[in-house]
Amino acid sequence: MVQAARSGTQNIAEGSVDSATSKKIELKLTGIAKGSLEELRLDYQDYLRQRSLPEWPPDHPALVRFKALRCSTLEEFRAWVAEEAKRNTDVHRQALTDTNVKIGGGLCPSVFSSVCVANGALSLLNLCIYLLDRQLRAQAETFEKEGGFTERLYRIRSERRRNN
Repeated sequence: MVQAARSGTQNIAEGSVDSATSKKIELKLTGIAKGSLEELRLDYQDYLRQRSLPEWPPDHPALVRFKALRCSTLEEFRAWVAEEAKRNTDVHRQALTDTNVKIGGGLCPSVFSSVCVANGALSLLNLCIYLLDRQLRAQAETFEKEGGFTERLYRIRSERRRNN
């Protein structure tokens, strides 16, 4: 999971740097980044499934609160998990048992926190993958219209030859 996460971010960064000289490589590396993040998403889904823990739908109350927070730091993410864990326990730190009242399905606080972390990470990964899809479409459109670095250099050289 760590390698998939690193690969995703590293390929985004490398593709961005390479975009100055090769749109084709930028497009390729963005696609690889998306694939790495898809792999990470599957790992989180496997984590939940193998432990018989719930994967929340996008409109789950805890995810709605998470999305509204627009966390931008790890500390903010951790604070959201802690707040959701509090919502899921009574004053004696016992997991609530009435499934109509709470959102955790009777899970103990530490397990419920793991469910929050995994579902929060899945929500972020879904957003990243969606944005990478949009970026890939834009990169492909630009490549189709303008070509790559080599093609642009060829056009410039050809124009200079015609003018001379």
